[in-house]
Amino acid sequence: MKIGAFIPQGWRMDLNGIPLEDQWDTIISTANAIEDLNYTSVWVYDHFHTVPIPTQDPTYECWSLMAALSQSTSKLRLGQMCTCNSYRNPSYLTKVASNIDVMSGGRLEYAIGAGWYDQEYKAYGYNYPTAGIRLKMLEESLIIYKLMTTEETPSFNGTYYQIDGAINQPKPIQKPYPPLWVCGGGEKVTLKLLAKYGDYGNWDVDVEGFIHKTKILKEHCKNEQRDFNEIGKTLHTNVLIANTKSELDKKIEKLSKYTNIPQENYYEKPLIGTKEEVFNTIKEFEEVDCSYLIAYIPDIVWGDTLNILSELN
Repeated sequence: MKIGAFIPQGWRMDLNGIPLEDQWDTIISTANAIEDLNYTSVWVYDHFHTVPIPTQDPTYECWSLMAALSQSTSKLRLGQMCTCNSYRNPSYLTKVASNIDVMSGGRLEYAIGAGWYDQEYKAYGYNYPTAGIRLKMLEESLIIYKLMTTEETPSFNGTYYQIDGAINQPKPIQKPYPPLWVCGGGEKVTLKLLAKYGDYGNWDVDVEGFIHKTKILKEHCKNEQRDFNEIGKTLHTNVLIANTKSELDKKIEKLSKYTNIPQENYYEKPLIGTKEEVFNTIKEFEEVDCSYLIAYIPDIVWGDTLNILSELN
């Protein structure tokens, strides 16, 4: 199984207590540590202010980080989990992504979803249409991404987006385009879009949930006449590892104090536990065709989970 890890970015309060003047060095040094430990990829979120409640704590912007990481790393794949389609015009976003693929020497993963954080939409002045409309917008965006990365002067006249001879130079290094992740677990539409357009799907579920999503995706692939085996099935979840149960409890107590997330919420995630428990569960995910783990590591700034998890690399 491939493993990627998130850098601390602020969105989930993971830069809490670090002075502003030290935060950028913390972000870059963590990315370097992820690379030195031979992880496959480094990831960021696409959000503008903190969760679960908005605060004045810094949250570093997704695609600015992509550009910076393209220059501060040399081996890691670069991903977003995931880009909110509504926040940027798809032709502009495709242009940005294409540039970053070139800037990084062909290391970009292009992950996108329909968007969900309604409070953030309102705060930043974005319209928040119904889920059905957001998903239709996402589909048009996927079409534009593929057109602009593979054609010289593509045109598209959709309900929500249009392009007319949109030149996209430089084209991405990766051909036909950087791998396309269609993110989200919606079983009627999102997984259908994944079957129709995507290279990877990604879900935050337990093992049984992963099996279920896989079965639904397989049905969509059959209906879309798509080879099910062409699509990578991946997991995105919290990973927190301790040597003992009491050590784990102390980590979670510390996290809960500055994230405003109840302690019991941490224990619900499948990859939070002792090393033996977590490694065994990862093996269970591998056995059900999970090819990639994208790990959010809550103690990445001050704990040892990053090092422990790297033993699987």
